[in-house]
Amino acid sequence: MEARAVARYVRISPQKAGLIMDEVRGKRVEEALRVLSFSPKKGARLLKKLIDSAVANAGANKEIDVDTLFIKRLYADQGPVMKRFRPRAMGRATRIRKRTSHLTVILDEA
Repeated sequence: MEARAVARYVRISPQKAGLIMDEVRGKRVEEALRVLSFSPKKGARLLKKLIDSAVANAGANKEIDVDTLFIKRLYADQGPVMKRFRPRAMGRATRIRKRTSHLTVILDEA
C-alpha cells in the first residue's frame, strides 16, 4: 500500500527543490526527516512538512504500518511562473521569473 502527499503552488523553483530531494530519495522516513531537520535550505523545511503529511495520510489507513515506510518516489514538477519586471539602466526593464513547484512524495512499506 502506498501513501502520498502533494504540495501545490509552492514558492520554490523545481531545480532548488530537486537538490534537496536527491539527498533523501529512497531513504527510510525516519532517516529522511533527520537529514532534513539539519539542512539549512528552505526546500528542506518544505519537504519535511510534506513528508510529515504523507506519514499522517498513511496513519489514517489501517492497512499500512507507519514504522516501515520509506520514500518510494519524490519529485518536483514546475508550476505556474509569476512574471515581474525590474527597472534597469537607460530606461530598460528585465523580466524576473518567480517560479513555483508542485511537490509530490509517495511512501511505501519496506
